[in-house]
Amino acid sequence: MGNISKATKKFQTKHLKHTLDHRKKLKDHTKRTAGRRGNKTDEEKNALALTKEDQKLKKSAKEEVFKDMKVEDFFDNEFDIPKMSKKNAKEAQKAAEEKKKESVSSAEEDEDVNMDMDDLAQKDPDFYKYLAENEPDLLSFKSSNPLDNLADENSEEEAEVDEESDKASSKAKKQGKSQTIEVDLKLANKWKKDLKNSPSFKTIRNVVAAFKAAVNMNKEENVDEYKYSVLDEKAFHELMFIALVDMPKAVQKLTPYKVGKNETRTLSSNKNVSKLSSVMKSHAPSLIVLLSDITNTDVASMILHSTYELLPYLISFRRILKELVSTVVEVWSTTRDVETQIATFAFLNNAAREYKKALLEVVLKSTYSTFIKSCRRTNIRNMPLINFQKNSAAELFGIDDVISYQSGFEYVRQLAIHLRNSINATTKRSTKVDPASAYKIVYNWQFCHSLDFWSRVISIQCNPEKENGHESPLRQLIYPLVQVTIGVIRLIPTAQFFPLRFYLIRSLIRLSQNTGVFIPIYPLLSEILSSTAFTKKPRKSTLPVFDFDHNIKCTQAYLGTRIYQDGLAEQFVDLLGEYFVLYSKNVSFPELTTLAVISLRRYIKNSENAKFNKMLQNVVDKINQNSQFITKKRADVDFGPNNRTEVERFLNEVSWKDTPLGSWVAIQNEVKEEKARILRESLQSDDEDEEEEVVSDGANDIVMEEAESEDEK
Repeated sequence: MGNISKATKKFQTKHLKHTLDHRKKLKDHTKRTAGRRGNKTDEEKNALALTKEDQKLKKSAKEEVFKDMKVEDFFDNEFDIPKMSKKNAKEAQKAAEEKKKESVSSAEEDEDVNMDMDDLAQKDPDFYKYLAENEPDLLSFKSSNPLDNLADENSEEEAEVDEESDKASSKAKKQGKSQTIEVDLKLANKWKKDLKNSPSFKTIRNVVAAFKAAVNMNKEENVDEYKYSVLDEKAFHELMFIALVDMPKAVQKLTPYKVGKNETRTLSSNKNVSKLSSVMKSHAPSLIVLLSDITNTDVASMILHSTYELLPYLISFRRILKELVSTVVEVWSTTRDVETQIATFAFLNNAAREYKKALLEVVLKSTYSTFIKSCRRTNIRNMPLINFQKNSAAELFGIDDVISYQSGFEYVRQLAIHLRNSINATTKRSTKVDPASAYKIVYNWQFCHSLDFWSRVISIQCNPEKENGHESPLRQLIYPLVQVTIGVIRLIPTAQFFPLRFYLIRSLIRLSQNTGVFIPIYPLLSEILSSTAFTKKPRKSTLPVFDFDHNIKCTQAYLGTRIYQDGLAEQFVDLLGEYFVLYSKNVSFPELTTLAVISLRRYIKNSENAKFNKMLQNVVDKINQNSQFITKKRADVDFGPNNRTEVERFLNEVSWKDTPLGSWVAIQNEVKEEKARILRESLQSDDEDEEEEVVSDGANDIVMEEAESEDEK
């Protein structure tokens, strides 16, 4: 045999076997497809024919063998094999002889193949040597039955499965029912050391899995699915610190983020970031569960700080972010601890400012909707929490004026629609809403808090000092908000809802004070003087003083009583002073108060309520003194009313407390604050007494139980 080229040798060594196998597979595939299409070969047709013939023979054999025997006789007698008929015996013998011939022919084929291999060694020793070196399997060729190999493979697989099941069962016996790894203090310290010295994906995944098991350990469902279990208390606390403090630092070491111009943290797109983001995605639900069970301020601060550190790795998962924000907002709206309130607000504020596009709109909508739900019931105890929510949420709405305006326009429009439906229901009988209860759509704490909230938002964001010459888009909401508020005040002008009127008037006073927009509030106050609460003679009552600050509706028991009338008089005088003091330094103060002073003097002249008349006369005197003060100051000016710049700068150097009306209002405010402080202290002492009573009752119960058990013994 001639010399073989290198290319041939290379093909024979690397590609020959693969090519032969590929051709064999193609041949088998062609046969199968031809059989499906109906192009069967003669051998396949004969095989099918034989198969049908065998089935007929088998059926006839069964019928003949069990023809003379009943089922009862077969099970009653011993299990003797019935004798075959002569015809079946001949066929069985014939089949055995054919099988024997096949085995002999296969043996002869093996001998022929071996003889051919020997002849090849003698005729072409070089090629035989090449096969011996490169393809020894071809020289040791033997005929084989594919079913035999299949049986061997099946037996090997069964053996492997049995071996694996034995290992699993033995492992389960060693570890008990659950095959989880118990986290002890030693393992937790090892993870902490690894995260600090040489952080890796494996360690982070293990910490995340163990943290998930620890957080959800109180949940009985799906406990067996966790890889780890944390039963040791010290290991649990250590694992909390590792997952919340050490792991975020290790994550930042593996994939550090970049801080942009707007102080926004961004990550580069690579495989490590995608891996860590997927791990952090599975870690986020554990943080959410832990946030929902906050009982300690320090723990809350730690969780929120850890979540904020991992925020760049979670920013692409919108659903996770929504759940996370809603959980933090829920804590913000329910906790009564001041430090926890501040921590949750700081997290929402920082996250929304850093990722405006991804988080700001979600944060604003979530805070507003949660606030509305939480203020359904308002009383003296939860009013400080509601006020905190209003002020902090108003700060969040100042992050971006454009987005805040879009949200504010939508929500103020909803308030206007509710007011319109309520007005239509009370005036038209054909509407679906019951006219008797239509006012309840508007006259509730949620609606009033909503109006007051938007008053705070606009007051904070539309302050001329904060705007600094750049007008905020939120200023466009002032007019519709004022119109809705006035419409709510005048919907039912009865004495029963004067507390609601006072609450919303204070909201309008705040809006006018901070935005510089004039709002005609005195007519809303003067309507009270003509009501039956002042025109009718009041009756005596022993009821306690009515709380106007925490109620928007007066009960029937208070209507027409002297206690309620005195409370209305105090509220009227306070609001009158708070309104006119807004313009106590204005150059047009005398003209602004002229009509009010005339109407108040006329009322004092016709009224028989000496106490109320004295209070009103005091206010009128302070207004007159302030008018004289402004008149004296503007007598020295050398500009006209058309000079808006100088008009606005009039008495800028003077504080409002230095004016006659302003000094009187400041004293009244101090008195109110002192009363409110005393009331808060009394409430706190009452709460402490209740807690002590509960503790003492519990201790007494324990003592009684111990005494009863001793008596039984």
